[in-house]
Amino acid sequence: MDIRATTAAIRSHAMTIGQFERVLGHEPKSTPGKGLTLAMFADTIRPVPSSGLASTSVLMVFQERIYFPMLSKPEDDIDIRIMEAVDALMGEYIQNLTLGGLVRTVDLMGIHGVGLSARAGYVEQDKIVFRAMTITLPVIVNDAWAQVA
Repeated sequence: MDIRATTAAIRSHAMTIGQFERVLGHEPKSTPGKGLTLAMFADTIRPVPSSGLASTSVLMVFQERIYFPMLSKPEDDIDIRIMEAVDALMGEYIQNLTLGGLVRTVDLMGIHGVGLSARAGYVEQDKIVFRAMTITLPVIVNDAWAQVA
């Protein structure tokens, strides 16, 4: 399983849609900035049933959180901008289900657990409130771990 290449491909997809001022490969420890920022971080890694007898496939779940300052103007555009970015990202994952051949598939419908989804909320960082939307991105990697009898 090439974790570095997989995470790089996910970040690359986020950068290519042209919606974000910053794309981070970690959950920020300080204020993410004034414009749209995406932070990507790991959530879950676990084996899944597969057809291989000598290897195990793996579910890797990533979280991608989009941040936008809550005190931005006009207020009506805050959720719209975030949802446009979510739409572009999800559309990209659906059009490129294998992330360039690195994974078997993006688990859209949650066959092996949670499916591709996004949930809105708020995050406070350094006493600044951000509107946030977190995308759950589950990917399946074939033959990640060898099974030894």
